[in-house]
Amino acid sequence: MTLLAIPGLAVWDGIVDLFNTVMTPLYWAVSALLVGWHWLLSQVLDPNGGWAWALSIAGLTIVIRTLLIPLFVRQIRSSRNMQLLQPKMKELQKKYGHDREKLGQEMMKLYKETGTNPFSSCLPLLLQSPIFLALFRVLDYASKGKTHSSIMDPHVQSLQHAKIFGAEISQTFLKANGDGAGNVKVVAIVLIILMTATMFTTQLQLMRKNMPKEALTGQAAQMQKIMLYVFPIFFLIGGFNFPIGVLIYWFVSNVWTMGQQFYVIRRNPAPGTPAYDAMQARKREANVRHGRSADEGVPGTADAETDTDTTDRRPAQRQQPKRQSRSDRKTTGPAGGGAAASDNGQASSSAPEDTPRPQDTPKKTQAGAAKKQPAGKKGTGAKRQPAAKSAAQKKAAQKRSGGSR
Repeated sequence: MTLLAIPGLAVWDGIVDLFNTVMTPLYWAVSALLVGWHWLLSQVLDPNGGWAWALSIAGLTIVIRTLLIPLFVRQIRSSRNMQLLQPKMKELQKKYGHDREKLGQEMMKLYKETGTNPFSSCLPLLLQSPIFLALFRVLDYASKGKTHSSIMDPHVQSLQHAKIFGAEISQTFLKANGDGAGNVKVVAIVLIILMTATMFTTQLQLMRKNMPKEALTGQAAQMQKIMLYVFPIFFLIGGFNFPIGVLIYWFVSNVWTMGQQFYVIRRNPAPGTPAYDAMQARKREANVRHGRSADEGVPGTADAETDTDTTDRRPAQRQQPKRQSRSDRKTTGPAGGGAAASDNGQASSSAPEDTPRPQDTPKKTQAGAAKKQPAGKKGTGAKRQPAAKSAAQKKAAQKRSGGSR
């Protein structure tokens, strides 16, 4: 048995060493943020007091959640896309409901074409998990007087014995000991209830106010139900083994999420949801209160579309004609005349007596061409006449005629 257990222990030790190697940068980062906030708050609070360390954990939470804002925006966009894709997803389910493999391929193709990730709603929570684990290990080591990094060495004793409401923030509900064990359990239960309630409320308001009815069925609805029930139950059970400081971290993080969600639902709700209807009602009330049309500027109404289509009401500027030289006018004259003739076709057809006859057209054309020729070249196109005879030629002709007689 001993020989069989030794390889297993060696493998386990290797896994633990690899895990610690990967987590070491996070231990340093979490410790540095905690010490930085503690130094700042120590300017106004007792450095060894529990509230200085509790508020330092809250400051750490604010920094982490601020860095996760881009992921939160991505989560909102992906959630909107999932809601808009519900009709297409239902069509695919009707078409390929008998073939699960083909349905899965078509669903993944649809997600790829629209740039939608059905699991993006879990990204902020998943990315916070390493931070949560690092904070858990830092507080767990602090409860034993140990540290993961040299940054915490001067502060480990202060963090180990820091108390809020008589409970050390490095202890857990299940491992509470000492004189303040009862206080630790009471504070832990209160924080577990607050943490679970805020998580459940945040997800519930998302499903009730900012999701259309079509999105309450299908794969997206299943993911939302998991977020609504499974995660709160998981944290409710696991919270009994979390240090007080970790419970503070999750409670502050859930309050932050609730505030973000409330802002998005109120200011930028998804179309076709109860929150969207409530936003339209608020804008109508504001318009009536200020003496404007009830639907002015309200999204999804005719007045809003008219306002967006007629934003520039100025008349178009009249274009001035370009000045042309005499040669340009001669060149463009026949074209302009042809255009005018085509525009006045009905007038020409109504006056047949003014229309030139076919036999007169060549004469007029020749006369016009003769007028356009320069003076020095006039008559070059006509037949040349013989030149007049001189007097000597006339006499010679008379002699020849006399001799012949």
